[in-house]
Amino acid sequence: MNALITVMKKELLDLFRDRKTLYLSLLMGPLLFPALILGLGKLASNRISTQLEKPLELPVIGAEHAPNLVNYLAGRNVVIKPAPKNPEGEIAAQNVDVILSIPESYAGHWRKSEPAAVEIWHDSSRDDARIPVERLNNLLENYSRTTGALRLLSRGISPMANQAVRMDHKDLATPESRIGQALAFLPYLLILTGFLGGAALVIDATAGERERQSLEPLLATPAGRGLIMSGKIAAACSVGMLGLLLTLLSFKLSFMLAPSLGIKLSMSWSQVAQMLLVLVPIVLIGTCLLTAIAAGAKSVKEAQSYMSMLMMLPILPTIILMVNPMKNQLWQFAVPFLAQNQMILKIVRSENIAALEWGVYLLCGFGLGALLWFIAARRYHNEKLAISA
Repeated sequence: MNALITVMKKELLDLFRDRKTLYLSLLMGPLLFPALILGLGKLASNRISTQLEKPLELPVIGAEHAPNLVNYLAGRNVVIKPAPKNPEGEIAAQNVDVILSIPESYAGHWRKSEPAAVEIWHDSSRDDARIPVERLNNLLENYSRTTGALRLLSRGISPMANQAVRMDHKDLATPESRIGQALAFLPYLLILTGFLGGAALVIDATAGERERQSLEPLLATPAGRGLIMSGKIAAACSVGMLGLLLTLLSFKLSFMLAPSLGIKLSMSWSQVAQMLLVLVPIVLIGTCLLTAIAAGAKSVKEAQSYMSMLMMLPILPTIILMVNPMKNQLWQFAVPFLAQNQMILKIVRSENIAALEWGVYLLCGFGLGALLWFIAARRYHNEKLAISA
């Protein structure tokens, strides 16, 4: 243990001497992620408030065919504009979000109390046009329902006669579950931070020292190679956990400052502690895996080239769940990265995590970490490790 602690202190001391690397390792996530949340939240808030509150500018083709409808829209924060000469071109050029087209046949169908068709022209591939299109669609639906009800009343028929079944919704979603839905991105950011949190130290402590030819004297000491490697892993895990703690604290602070957007984000101290416990195995897994890879690399550049591929691993569960949402099942808590994703989501949603789920998760997580530690230890016992590039 003395040898392990000595190596750990040595690696941490080397890292703290390199201030630039230290700041990038510890402060990049805590500064970048909250800035991203606050920035995106502010942009979303400005966009929603602007598009929902400002008057909707609506070019209308054939406005003379439906004066009542046009007047109805004009009285509900809609500015009626003349039709452009090239409607399709204006929408394609993003000069206009939505256009209402009223055909000549509208008046004839209206007088016969038949459904009078109108067309909403828009580009569904443009996200910035979604809110204006929804506003216009809701206004037209309200106008249709109101007019239909008046037609029935004029004939002595109750407007409720055409509703055989009335559907009511009882939403059982809790405020915590809505927060979990809004924070669906959080597991990926935390898993990636934990997985690669000690990458800089691991790569420098193995591939870097091998390239500088300072690893061979260290391996020549009486300390066992397994202890030397474990000291390096312990140092990297310490840095990774410190980075995660700072990231979680910065998230907690940013949630307090972020605009609500209809839901107030929050993170309790209990949730912070549970997330740290959940992320301990992923820090160990990432550190041991990187150590095993760096032990086979002849230079820092070679070791860093593998990181671009490893960064894809935490993305896989997010992509899978987006394409194919799944209910929580016990086997999921044994799958690396997917297990962390499910555990963090349950914590964010304030859902109860059963003791069996905790047991399966921790057993499989630390079990995989131990297996990767063993593989890394075998790489450290390879005599080629001491040979520089």
